[in-house]
Amino acid sequence: MSGHIGIQRLMHYDRRDLRGDLIGGVTVTAYLIPQVMAYSALAGLPAQVGLWVVVVTMTIYALVGSSRLLSVGPESTTALLTAAVLGPLALGDPARYAALAAMLALFVGIYALLAWILRLGFIGELISKPVLTGYMAGVAVIMITSQLGKVTGVDVAGDSFLEDVRSFATNAQVQGVSTLTVLIGLTVAGLLLWLTPKYPRIPIPLVVVLAATVIVAAFDLTSQGVQTVGDLSFGWPDVGFPSLTGSDTTLLLLPALGIFVVGYTDNVLTARLFASRHGHRVHNNQEFLALGAANLGSAMVSGFPVSSSASRSVVAEASGARTQLFSLVASALVIVSMLAFSPIISSFPAAALGGLVIYAAIRLIDVTEFRRLWAFRRREFLLAIFALVGVLLFNILYGVLAAVAISIVELLTRVARPHAAVLGQSPDVAGWHDVDDYRESTQIPGLVVFRYDSPLFFANAEHFSRQCLTAVAEAEPPARWFLLNMEGNTEVDITGLDALEDVRSSCAAEGVVLALVRVKHDVLDDLSSHGVAERIGYGHIYATLPTAVAAYKEWLASNP
Repeated sequence: MSGHIGIQRLMHYDRRDLRGDLIGGVTVTAYLIPQVMAYSALAGLPAQVGLWVVVVTMTIYALVGSSRLLSVGPESTTALLTAAVLGPLALGDPARYAALAAMLALFVGIYALLAWILRLGFIGELISKPVLTGYMAGVAVIMITSQLGKVTGVDVAGDSFLEDVRSFATNAQVQGVSTLTVLIGLTVAGLLLWLTPKYPRIPIPLVVVLAATVIVAAFDLTSQGVQTVGDLSFGWPDVGFPSLTGSDTTLLLLPALGIFVVGYTDNVLTARLFASRHGHRVHNNQEFLALGAANLGSAMVSGFPVSSSASRSVVAEASGARTQLFSLVASALVIVSMLAFSPIISSFPAAALGGLVIYAAIRLIDVTEFRRLWAFRRREFLLAIFALVGVLLFNILYGVLAAVAISIVELLTRVARPHAAVLGQSPDVAGWHDVDDYRESTQIPGLVVFRYDSPLFFANAEHFSRQCLTAVAEAEPPARWFLLNMEGNTEVDITGLDALEDVRSSCAAEGVVLALVRVKHDVLDDLSSHGVAERIGYGHIYATLPTAVAAYKEWLASNP
């Protein structure tokens, strides 16, 4: 694991990545400053809070995280959830609101650290590739609709995809669309889509946004309704954990758990996407530690819960970033920008930044993968579509939960009805194989060799028993031995043991001997503790198929 995690990777830094990381850091800085300011306002906090939070959290993740390209900090989903949770609790008191927000981040961090200690990282592996593809496409669509206001000049107020669309459609009829704003936004998005693939070593996003800034200033387009970021004022953050009453903290425990689930899932899904693109690895359990540390850091600077930003990660990737050094560069530049370049930042056209978000979102929609899923198996494609629709209809919070649920249901479906086969010997291929795959296979008369390719547990116990007894009943000539090849049965629970006992007793009632072969040591221990091994007979439990077959032939000679 060392060499793959945060600071270890930076300590063994490859200087060939330096140029890309520097350009990526500069570009991400230009992109994130107005973005996190907007997310901070969305969370109900002053704009400068978001900037200090992103400085702290990006630095922490660069040292602790396992993804090379993930950008951690203020993010739209956690910002929206923060506002939704704290609005009814703060009672209109800004100081109380800020303390509650910091405490919420603290609890999210604690939940993540507990999950890290308990090694619950496997949770991140419950999302299948089709669900991941659909989920990211849904997030991309939400990112695009969230920018409708910026790229059209229409006031858009909503906390979900449907609300954004409804608000835009209603207000556009009343206010009208700003042609200049639309032109800037779409031109920026179009130029990014066109130029970035052609000139991968040039910071195209930064160049395009700066060019838009110059044009707006040169032609005084602000007087014609084109909006900019606006005046900025910054101050140093208050450092330290918040202090609240016990009743306040109790009210935050459950909402913090929900935000933690959403934040971690988003982290892992996004990190896995970029890792798969570049052949890297993401350590799911390490992401708990990284997310926990980042949220604790946010709480220390009076911030709010944070997660990963898919859009900033895409911008980093598109700009040539290769390691988390880009995050450290961006963190340093944010501080410099707050202290020295606030007038330039304030001149960024909002529409240009909206176009940048749209470009980043489009890059998240993997059309090629959708086509591959369609060509491979319709079921896989439908899973992706269900995940996409779930995110759009139920928002990201419930969309994540729906995606996890879909993946678990799919998993249970597969293990509840796994492949099962009667085995035979082919004259052309060594070993024992599925007789349905090798039609020329032959079986030893009276011996049924059977394999069930799944752990034995409550979800498939009845199916296992039914498949075994069907294989015995359909044997021709009638079965004398039923030899169960257990190489695929890597786990067994009490229900699975009961099913195996049912198979044994049913076989015994029919005068058929049950024998086992290639039993895992852990499974054999379970068979022994349950008494199943004793009832089968340890003499009928074999290490290899050849020894089991030889034992059957010897038995048959004594029992013609």
